Amino acid sequence: MTLDGKTFDYIVVGAGAAGCVVAARLSEDPRTSVLLIEAGGEDRSFWLKIPVGYGRTIADARVNWCYQTDPVEALGGRRIFWPRGKVLGGSTAINGLIYIRGQAEDYDAWRAQGNAGWGYDDVLPYFRRAEDHADGESDYHGAGGPLHVSHLVERNPLCDAFIESAGAVGLARNDDFNGARQAGAGYYQATIRRGERVSAARAYLHPAMSRPNLQVATGALAQRVLLEGARATGLEFARAGTIERVQARAEVVLCGGTVNSPQLLMLSGIGNANALREAGVQPHVDLPGVGQNLQDHYGGQITWRCRYPITMNDIMASRWRTYATGLRWLLRRDGPFSVPAGQAGVFASLGDEAARPDAARPDAARPDVQFLFQTFSGGYYENGLYRFSGFANFICPVRPRSRGWLGLRSPDPAAPPQIHPNYFADPHDRELLVRGLKLARKLARAEPLAGFIESEHLPGIDIDSDQEIERYFRENGGCVSHQVGTCRMGNDAQAVVDAQLRVRGVAGLRVADASIMPTLVSGNTNAATIMIGEKAADLIRASR
Repeated sequence: MTLDGKTFDYIVVGAGAAGCVVAARLSEDPRTSVLLIEAGGEDRSFWLKIPVGYGRTIADARVNWCYQTDPVEALGGRRIFWPRGKVLGGSTAINGLIYIRGQAEDYDAWRAQGNAGWGYDDVLPYFRRAEDHADGESDYHGAGGPLHVSHLVERNPLCDAFIESAGAVGLARNDDFNGARQAGAGYYQATIRRGERVSAARAYLHPAMSRPNLQVATGALAQRVLLEGARATGLEFARAGTIERVQARAEVVLCGGTVNSPQLLMLSGIGNANALREAGVQPHVDLPGVGQNLQDHYGGQITWRCRYPITMNDIMASRWRTYATGLRWLLRRDGPFSVPAGQAGVFASLGDEAARPDAARPDAARPDVQFLFQTFSGGYYENGLYRFSGFANFICPVRPRSRGWLGLRSPDPAAPPQIHPNYFADPHDRELLVRGLKLARKLARAEPLAGFIESEHLPGIDIDSDQEIERYFRENGGCVSHQVGTCRMGNDAQAVVDAQLRVRGVAGLRVADASIMPTLVSGNTNAATIMIGEKAADLIRASR
């Protein structure tokens, strides 16, 4: 059924982490009409339900934008694959399911940059409101919210050994990275409920879709925001080969994420005026910060051959074991197919803060490096698992200093944008990765993890000097798809939105997704993006 010519109070563009939250929360008021636009399709696939399905969907163009960056100079001209969700739930439908909020200092830094209402004390209530935590309500966690957050039930002995060995090298045990402190070693929490993935669509959107005041249009690619003077009045989108236009009485809210929200602003003539003209788009609002400030977690793996056939590689190498493990999940919703991509982790301080007199241990100061311990090993995203028993530890600086940018390649909304992440450009990021690999090796030499290791596969023990390790990460590293920052929140000339998430110079238009983050949070970005959606809904309702 066509929507052309219809009017809604709110038009939300993008059904990802934040978009599902915003649409669901705004539609709680029966007097408010909401239209949610999504370029992808329905989230009905079996692989979007089973947690280990990320192994299939992470490079599946049916549910994934499958972006490629432009050649990255500091990586010797390599292009890096960027999976981004293109389905109801967005990247929460295809990600590794890890639930990490970051550090209190991350949000206090946002507030210190002039973004009132975004300090840790301000945003903690939104994290708690979103949660239905397995441990119930506490000072740090919520109960009864839409998003179920669980502890891992299935625990591979490799993970226990990893955590114990971390203790042996001086890292304290931490059973809640989202609690009073982040530093230490422990198990990750995950957005899994009774063995099934909990995407933002399953948590927020599906329960709301029975409301008569909420309409969801899938397969609808946004073309441009409709403007009258300096006000957003609606949206133009393409669906089933036709162009439709809808009007917004109150606001248009962009929730397309770090790639698609700035892309849509630029397609609408909002961005750097000179760059827009070069791309063939008529400028309407000169906003030079659109697409700038791009940040992501770039890192690399250390992988080992395992002495025992207890890894995911072993399961997937055997047709019988694959079927048996799949049947176990179907019947009981547990087993190795019910866990996130990274099951255990470490947050440690290896940079400048680690040199403080009161930082005797690598987890005593504010962490600046994250380990994602995985009971499988292989190439990045699209390359599959190795054919031998193996496991890995992915290492990345959590607050990288390298900054990139994103721009239009053409005025065609279906064309992918230019993506220049500028990975590995800052010496600080390179230094932390070298130190991170050294700590990972130290941990692997400690018992009990050492007893599981047959040999180091990559980078290999011959890669030992700082220069060799740095070259290894330059030539073999990848990202964990935590892109943020391209519609930065702030109050300076380069800011795209203010602390109310309103686009500067355009009335009736907001951005509410990971692109508004001034700086990366220290860890995975799913939880923080859902928090942004929760807070955005309140900001929007308060302005009505």
